[in-house]
Amino acid sequence: MKIIKTKLPGVLIIEPTVLEDSRGFFMESYNKNKFSANAINVDFVQDNHSRSTAGTLRGLHWQAAPQGQDKLVRVVRGEIYDVAVDVRRDSSTFGQWVGVTLSETNKRQLFIPKGFAHGFCVLSKIADFLYKCTAFYSPEHEKGILWNDSKLNIDWPIKNPLLSEKDKKLPHLSEIDGYCEETSKD
Repeated sequence: MKIIKTKLPGVLIIEPTVLEDSRGFFMESYNKNKFSANAINVDFVQDNHSRSTAGTLRGLHWQAAPQGQDKLVRVVRGEIYDVAVDVRRDSSTFGQWVGVTLSETNKRQLFIPKGFAHGFCVLSKIADFLYKCTAFYSPEHEKGILWNDSKLNIDWPIKNPLLSEKDKKLPHLSEIDGYCEETSKD
């Protein structure tokens, strides 16, 4: 397993060791001991699976304290462009984002700690997206920011995405005062 740091402290790209032969492949998508050895000390309590069609954009979402979630995300079918945005008001990287392509081919994963908004867009015909969370889903703690907020200036690889009604109405980054209760560690 290879861990790649990004420009955002705590957001990590994980490249698992993949053993391939004529029968297919094998990989560990999660191993608590190996993650702990790489300073990822979390306890996952919920796994989620979403399927989306080409051009879908989901996000940007997070859960506020005390129900903040660390997430480990990956794609098992198709390809997505995955984005994490720092929404910790006291962080030196507040409002900055990082994006990475995750696919069934590259088998990369992204670890997104508490205090970061998360979203993705689908680049393939269909994408199956799996993610582990360290807190249970809590609708009353769910927060979000608009995917195309000009202050974020995210370079999404799609221009007219399919959005949920909820995601179309999310606030801008400048409107989220008081939502970002997680404290930064940088």
